[in-house]
Amino acid sequence: MKLLSAIAAAALLATLPAAAQTAPPTPAGTLIDFRVDVQRSVVNDLGRATAHVELTGADAADVAHRVNAAIAGGLATAKAQPGVTVKTGNSHTYPVYGKGGRTIESWRTRSEIALESRDAAALSALLGKLQSSQLAVSQVGFAPAPETRRAAEDDAALEAIAAFQAKAARYAAALKKPYRIRSMNIGSGYAPPQPLFRGAMMAAADAAPLPAETGESTITVNLNGQIELID
Repeated sequence: MKLLSAIAAAALLATLPAAAQTAPPTPAGTLIDFRVDVQRSVVNDLGRATAHVELTGADAADVAHRVNAAIAGGLATAKAQPGVTVKTGNSHTYPVYGKGGRTIESWRTRSEIALESRDAAALSALLGKLQSSQLAVSQVGFAPAPETRRAAEDDAALEAIAAFQAKAARYAAALKKPYRIRSMNIGSGYAPPQPLFRGAMMAAADAAPLPAETGESTITVNLNGQIELID
């Protein structure tokens, strides 16, 4: 967003004489406010997924031991998959109470591993391998990588500035007056795509890759500005 503001400021300064760049003069002519919007489609080139193990048993220590062993196996499998980064996620143990709500009936432990990759095929293959073991996949989603999103926003901002300047010139020409840009404010919007699925999924019977379609997201840049028609 800082870069978008810098782009707008540079475009505005370029339209003003040197003496006017310190502070806009008091308006003497007609002011026109308007807005332009630009949308860009950008590929979802970063995949994120969560796999987990959740077990229940009468002995809390035994349950935790079995979960930790399964997570260790999952981490080893993930680290052996080229193109995928892995780290441990949330882990917690809590009691399961009986019908009366006063007596602990058993213990449940859940631990997660978080996966991230720019290679959708590699991530899909790894999820298939994890599902063939003791792990279940609870969430998968794809979104633009931060640098991909920033590049799309910057390109859209430049397009918005050009569209603003073209519209300003048309307005001024229609009224047969010169003009100057008094202000430009650029904002951007991005709606993260919904995960492909949420919630626990049962482990698969084999190591078939998990189907995944990365798709695209839409980046929106809006520019609000004001021009002054010079009498």
